[in-house]
Amino acid sequence: MRLCSRGINRLIIAVVAICLFAGPAWSADKAASSSKEAATVNGKPISKIQYERELSMFQKRAAQRGQPLSDADLTTVKNRILENLIEAEVLYQQSQKEKVKVEDQAVNEQIETIKKRFPDEAAYKKALEGMGVSEKEIRAQIQRGLAINQLLDTKIRQKVTVTEEESNKFYNNNPNLFKQPEQVKASHILIKVAPGTEESKKIQARKKIETVQKKVRQGEDFGLLAKANSEGPTAQRSGDLGYFSRGQMVKPFEDAAFALNVGEVSEIVETQFGYHLIKVTDKKPARTIPYKEVQQKLEQHLKNEKEKTEIQGYIENLKKSATIKRFI
Repeated sequence: MRLCSRGINRLIIAVVAICLFAGPAWSADKAASSSKEAATVNGKPISKIQYERELSMFQKRAAQRGQPLSDADLTTVKNRILENLIEAEVLYQQSQKEKVKVEDQAVNEQIETIKKRFPDEAAYKKALEGMGVSEKEIRAQIQRGLAINQLLDTKIRQKVTVTEEESNKFYNNNPNLFKQPEQVKASHILIKVAPGTEESKKIQARKKIETVQKKVRQGEDFGLLAKANSEGPTAQRSGDLGYFSRGQMVKPFEDAAFALNVGEVSEIVETQFGYHLIKVTDKKPARTIPYKEVQQKLEQHLKNEKEKTEIQGYIENLKKSATIKRFI
């Protein structure tokens, strides 16, 4: 397992309260009620309970992704979680020194965003109960996250710039990053057959796709047939899969799609998912993406990278001037 921006990241902790239900960071006030401390920052405690909650949430997310942690991974994750909590506390304390003010409206907006993830108010309240947390605690945690974000905006993000010269230099020095392989755009009709399905049901599925194939050959609209018959998630989009390159689809599907000309429909293709009819609607040859086409995204990428470096340097300087004690 590799720690990355989608897992535990040094920067995510700065805005973790806004993403509360994806990975909650619990309030320092609640943490202070525990006599067992994982660390202290300038005398302010980070409780072992708080630390263990973060660790438990990370382990659950890893398991849900099918990536359970090895012993070596667990050691790395434990260290990173503790440092994330320390860094969040250091940043929040600095935001208070800088007298950063978070408006109630901003907190309310984040609360409303969270509530929209639930079907109704009752489901939202039930989720809070299940997590053992009150809305007051959530509001406090959101306020902390927003204060940290504002601090980093003022100190770092607003000052970081990327010139066209810098982005052009990066583009010219990394030509392989801008090579786009051949792509096809295709739609498909899928009749599902799960692995291990008994032969009689496979025969039924085959007959169903053959019936649809006959209608395609008679000139009926492929998209309408996909909507009416496809058992895949793209059915409501008339079977549209968008553009894809080699290596993105299972091999039998890929081989059939890339062998077709634009407008052609394949014979019946069998994959691990079932039976498919594939129609290619467009093709793009391999090319190098022109600089002007990627300039805006490239400049944003370089700006993000600069910000990460600057923010981490800022955090490290704050940590050097803080009194930090680690007990784990």
